[in-house]
Amino acid sequence: ARLLDEALKALLPHRPGVPDLYVVGFGGDSTEDVFRNEIVHLDSLMTQRFGARGRVLTLVNHSDSLIRTPRPLANLESLRTALRGVAAKMGDEDVLLLFMTMHGTPEHRLVALMPPAFLDMIDPRELRDALDNAGIRHRVLAISACYSGGFVPALESPRTLVITAAHRKRPSFGCGPDSDATFFGRAWMIDALNETTDFVEAFEIAKRSIAAREKTEGYPPSKPQIAVGKDIL
Repeated sequence: ARLLDEALKALLPHRPGVPDLYVVGFGGDSTEDVFRNEIVHLDSLMTQRFGARGRVLTLVNHSDSLIRTPRPLANLESLRTALRGVAAKMGDEDVLLLFMTMHGTPEHRLVALMPPAFLDMIDPRELRDALDNAGIRHRVLAISACYSGGFVPALESPRTLVITAAHRKRPSFGCGPDSDATFFGRAWMIDALNETTDFVEAFEIAKRSIAAREKTEGYPPSKPQIAVGKDIL
């Protein structure tokens, strides 16, 4: 809680008349390095390439967050607090990118895990309520998790872009102890967003890349999903 409070106080405020990008990264499972890795890359990418320096907040469940690189932990309550705190710094013209990477269940819940301290199961309604209650208007929501397409109906709105790693009935791939990045995290964030700064174009690039990789490596199609609100672009 102290680390989160300090991180929120350090965020730069909005600049009137300038559409700033604010970023929240959420690495949900402390038992695998891959989720921590993706949030670390997100921080670097958004700071250096997307001009969000001073407006990036990362929540990471990992042993590094306790000792080596102290960061606020990633659970439902810290996410709610982070979104409220970020919203207080944002202006009406600003945009939030929320990138969440973790395991997902067939019942469409995201697993925020830091044993033995806590296990949170975040469902689509809870995530939508956290965003609505914070008052964030313009949203880019990217969820890298199995079955994450099940979050689209609850999250979509005219001012929201929703991107998920998989269809609501499909797993996504690339987690595990030997992985540096998930299939989706590598294809969309690491590769495609280094080709273009357009989130939608990057999704289309990543979708093709993931399909080709899954076919080559013998995985069933994960079918990444996208929902583009009519006002967000």
